[in-house]
Amino acid sequence: MTRTEETARRETAWASAARTVERGIRHAIVGVFVAGIRQRNPGAIVNAVVTLAVTYLPGLVERRYGVEFRPWQRLYAGVAMLAHAVGMLGPYDREGWWDHVTHTMSASILGGVAHAAARRRGRDPRPRVLGLVVVGGIIWELLEYAIHAVCRRLGIEPLLVPYSRRDTALDLVFNLVGALLVLAFGDRLLGNFAREE
Repeated sequence: MTRTEETARRETAWASAARTVERGIRHAIVGVFVAGIRQRNPGAIVNAVVTLAVTYLPGLVERRYGVEFRPWQRLYAGVAMLAHAVGMLGPYDREGWWDHVTHTMSASILGGVAHAAARRRGRDPRPRVLGLVVVGGIIWELLEYAIHAVCRRLGIEPLLVPYSRRDTALDLVFNLVGALLVLAFGDRLLGNFAREE
């Protein structure tokens, strides 16, 4: 077997393993949905539905834009969605660091989209990554407050909970950490979206 054939075999094996893990992530999110129903936790139910849908976005993006995700990129997005879904079952309330990790991961995905789009058009990604992550983070936090207020007014359990002003500020800080990670490593880790492979 030549070196090229061996490399191709390894890549195929890695892609197959990644698809298996990706299916496992989706099953785990469905588990969060079931747990949310059992616990009568509308936040977990809605979050599970949304995050499950998001795990299918890489496939849609590949077909629509003619790009190909690397297996680890699909897994990274899936793990981020699973972390959000699981967080609604209690870790967001019990573990302060859980929220920081999920905000960093989500911001890095959002920033990665901006980075890839900018590079594909031959533009500087820095202002686009920072702008999208900062504006997106502010919109998310305002939406969180608005949804919480509406749910309270309607007398139903809130789907999203803004814990405090300090928590909101930390969310925005960790969003920025995600954006800075994209700026530091985006060219190396997201190059497959900027060019044909």
